[in-house]
Amino acid sequence: MNGTLFLPFRSGLAVLSAAVAALLVSGCAGYRVGPSNGMSAGSRTVEVALFPNHTLEPRLSEPVAHALRKQLQQDGTFHLASDGSGEVQVTGELTRYERIPVSFKPNDIITTRDYDVKLTAHIRAVERGSGKVLLDREVVGRSTVQNVADLSSAERQIAPLVAEDLARKVTGYLVDGTW
Repeated sequence: MNGTLFLPFRSGLAVLSAAVAALLVSGCAGYRVGPSNGMSAGSRTVEVALFPNHTLEPRLSEPVAHALRKQLQQDGTFHLASDGSGEVQVTGELTRYERIPVSFKPNDIITTRDYDVKLTAHIRAVERGSGKVLLDREVVGRSTVQNVADLSSAERQIAPLVAEDLARKVTGYLVDGTW
């Protein structure tokens, strides 16, 4: 009698286990390793120029160029060319740097607690051989910084974070663009 009571439970457990296993396996069915745009990894070379800085905030060009090169390497769609031989040349200019108050101290509505820092760049990607414009648009990178006693020092520390956000967006536009 004991064996017959647990038989439906055991078969139900087996069916449940099979269903969970099928769900887990099917979740990865559409996943592919490599670039998501159909290109083979590293099939095109890209060159990133240093962007002129037209903002009032100094020393932004280097973090942006470094972050963009790093993002392009991590994505793997493009092979980074640094000797002037890239098939795609990415240029741009840093056009606007903004620090916008987003929150204030609880008992003082005048003193800012956090700022939203935005860096706007006009990015242009051109195919070197044909001159075809692949990307020509403004891109905004942003991050949040807390208002501390030395705000200029805090902004120097946040510059790489804003540059990384900008680079992620530019890389996404380049990678998912139509060629």
